[in-house]
Amino acid sequence: MILKSYCLHHDWIINNAGSNAYSYKPLSEASDEDLIEVVTTNALGLMLCCREAIKMMLNQPRGGHIFNIDGAGSDGRPTPRFAAYGATKRSVVHLTKSLQAELQMQDVKNVAMHNLSPGMVTTDLLMSGATTKQAKFFINALAEPPEVVAEYLIPNIRSIPANGSMKPTYIRFLTGIKAYSQIFSRFAFGARRNRYVLED
Repeated sequence: MILKSYCLHHDWIINNAGSNAYSYKPLSEASDEDLIEVVTTNALGLMLCCREAIKMMLNQPRGGHIFNIDGAGSDGRPTPRFAAYGATKRSVVHLTKSLQAELQMQDVKNVAMHNLSPGMVTTDLLMSGATTKQAKFFINALAEPPEVVAEYLIPNIRSIPANGSMKPTYIRFLTGIKAYSQIFSRFAFGARRNRYVLED
C-alpha cells in the first residue's frame, strides 16, 4: 500500500495516496488482491491521512491547509481498464467537499480543505499503462514530467496560506481548455507525437 503525505510546512499537508496495483485490465479480470490494494490505498488511506491531519491542525492555533490530489476519473469521466482507480479518485473530490462541510458545521475557521489536480504526470504508474494506441496518444498529447507540474502547483499552493485565505480551492494544472488545445494541436499539426512513447 502506498500512502504519501507530504508536509511542506507545519501548516500545509499534501495527501497523495495513489495506486492502481500497476494493473490495466477490465474489472471482470481484476484480482481480489488488486482491488483491495486500490481501494485501501486511494480511499481508506486518504481518509486516514485526512483524519490525522485535521486532528493535528485543530490542536494548533494557526490551523492549516490540507490538499488532496485527485486523478483520472475524479471529473466523472470513465476510466476503462482501471475502473476501480477511477472510482476511488472520484471519491477524492467528494471526501474533500464533505470534510470542508464538516469543518464548517463545527464552526472551524482555521482549517481548510483543497483539491489539487496535476493532470497526467509521467510517473511509473502512468507509463506502465502505455500499452494501447489510445493510451499512447493521450500520454504523448497531455502528459508532463513531475518537475513541470510541480513548478506550476507549488507556487499556487504556497500563495493560499500566504494570503491568509481559508476558502476551499481546486488548483488544476491540466485544465479542460489546455487539454483540448493540446489535442487539437496534435490532430492539426502532429504536435507532441512520440514525445514519451512511440505510437503505431
